[in-house]
Amino acid sequence: MTQTAALLPTRRRSAQLMLAGFAATALLFAGIELQAQAIAGHDSSAPVSYSADRIELQDRQNRVVLSGDVRIEQAGLTVLSARTLVNYSDAGELSIERITAVGGVTVTRGNETARGDTAIYDFNRRIITMAGNVRINRGGDTLNGGRLVIDLASGVSSVDGRAAGSSPVAGSESSGGRVSGRFSVPQNTDGN
Repeated sequence: MTQTAALLPTRRRSAQLMLAGFAATALLFAGIELQAQAIAGHDSSAPVSYSADRIELQDRQNRVVLSGDVRIEQAGLTVLSARTLVNYSDAGELSIERITAVGGVTVTRGNETARGDTAIYDFNRRIITMAGNVRINRGGDTLNGGRLVIDLASGVSSVDGRAAGSSPVAGSESSGGRVSGRFSVPQNTDGN
């Protein structure tokens, strides 16, 4: 047997492992996408509860300002922030139109966490937008970018490298205008 013929099974095995690694990485990326999709499966018509250190009702402007350790919950979805503005309509019945959260915003649902500088939950359009140093976590897997948009109606989520109209700030964590991430790869347990 020639040396080249002896190397074929080893090369074949290496190619199989490489393909398995690519497949595992693709599945893990799909897992992060499913994470955003799980948030997209959220019931936006469920009641909303909230708490904060201070609440100010601005009745003439049809808004409520929540500040200090703000916590908003709806059907298993939790939004934490430093300050939140809740816009509502009062056409015979109070109806939340939009929630704008700023200051270290964290959105969680189950084992999924998304963090960013700001978040807007548009109830009428059923869209959640997070911007500024966005980081999505699911277990040990992460996805980073400038802006995350979750369309609750269509179930489509997207991550952009840079938030619209933003530019990198010196000294801030920046994605450099690109989406990045890190995914764990299952280890080969058969010893090869």
